[in-house]
Amino acid sequence: MLLNKFTSAVKTSWKGLCLTLKHLFAARHSRDVKNIKSSNYFEQQEGVVTVQYPHQQLPVPEVGRYQLDVEIDDCIVCDLCAKICPVDCIEIESIKATEAIGQTSDGTVKRLYAAKFDIDMAKCMYCGLCTVVCPTECITMTSQYDVSVPKMTDLIYPFAEMTPEEIAEKRAAFEKQQAEKQAAKEAALRAQKQQE
Repeated sequence: MLLNKFTSAVKTSWKGLCLTLKHLFAARHSRDVKNIKSSNYFEQQEGVVTVQYPHQQLPVPEVGRYQLDVEIDDCIVCDLCAKICPVDCIEIESIKATEAIGQTSDGTVKRLYAAKFDIDMAKCMYCGLCTVVCPTECITMTSQYDVSVPKMTDLIYPFAEMTPEEIAEKRAAFEKQQAEKQAAKEAALRAQKQQE
């Protein structure tokens, strides 16, 4: 019984060694990186399969889902991308403007400032839902996939361009406008009561 176990162990080890040696001698040359669309993509049967990154790179599909990017000038701060995100990796903070502040590239009127627009790519599951739901198509997926960083916090990308001083100024202007509207309403109510 002990002899059978020993024999089985030697046979198994020998098979593994033979397989390793076979791959070792076949690895004298590497396969060429070819596009998946090329006609002879599956014809290469010999050679090392490992891609020698970064000297070689696999072809990136046109519909690949990789790094998110936001064109903040086209963003109307509608918050739809943050609402649809299943992992809450998009954090948006908006400030209402006192008037229309411009237009996006597709002609949509902008009425909100983006005080904060952060995407945490460490949480992102690359589903692409945020890109589908965006009405102005300002959020897109790029072909960049190599995002190695030393700290996880480096994967939080801020896209808002407002400084803390600008944020405070815009909030104060909106609050002042709201206070003026409220005062005008109260004055109109007092005037209406005096007429009665």
